[in-house]
Amino acid sequence: MTGESKINLSATMLALGDAAVTLEFGQTIGRETSARVLAARDAIVAAAIPGVREYVPTFRSLTVHYDPAAIGFADLAARIGDLSLEGAASAGEGRTWTVPVLYDGPDLDETARAAGLTREAAAALHAGQTYHVYMLGFLPGFAYLGDLPEPLRLPRLDVPRTRVPAGSVAIASELTAIYPVESPGGWRLIGRTPLRLFDHRAHPPSLFAPGDRVQFTPVSAAEFDQLVRGAKST
Repeated sequence: MTGESKINLSATMLALGDAAVTLEFGQTIGRETSARVLAARDAIVAAAIPGVREYVPTFRSLTVHYDPAAIGFADLAARIGDLSLEGAASAGEGRTWTVPVLYDGPDLDETARAAGLTREAAAALHAGQTYHVYMLGFLPGFAYLGDLPEPLRLPRLDVPRTRVPAGSVAIASELTAIYPVESPGGWRLIGRTPLRLFDHRAHPPSLFAPGDRVQFTPVSAAEFDQLVRGAKST
């Protein structure tokens, strides 16, 4: 099934198969675009359109999954197109999280050298920013956080690791992230946190959500160990 129609805020609506609609908000990635994506999500959620099942925001688009037996693409496109998305620039304000980090990652020294900084200054620069959660992807609970300070914007590793421990704090290009579970990965590892990012028994299962803000706080090795012990006792 194919189809396309224009809606307000310069978004383009596309049929994605026969059970999803994607709203595209241009080609650029940034907080303004993310705010428009999240405003569209909030407006569609508030409208409670029958047949709509799930919403998946990304850097520059929103995919809306629906039951084609309950509503068709044309009807859904018309319902979404009639929604008011004014004030999108201030939308998407989520929760603020403080994440304790022990900056001892295996790539921290090389990252600092490439940035022309000391190890301590690189850690402080990373921790001195409030990051925006753009989207979740790659792994359950894996949040793409932006935007990194310019000196830390380094490419992924030439050779990815086959095993990255859960809780690893990493950077790549203009983004930073935390690996929620052990997995392969090619991002540069600069630290680790004891926080649990994903729990399939929780609701919602992911700690972070698009639109949230994340602040990293450096901790010592002793403080990190204490936090780990506290997490194990709960």
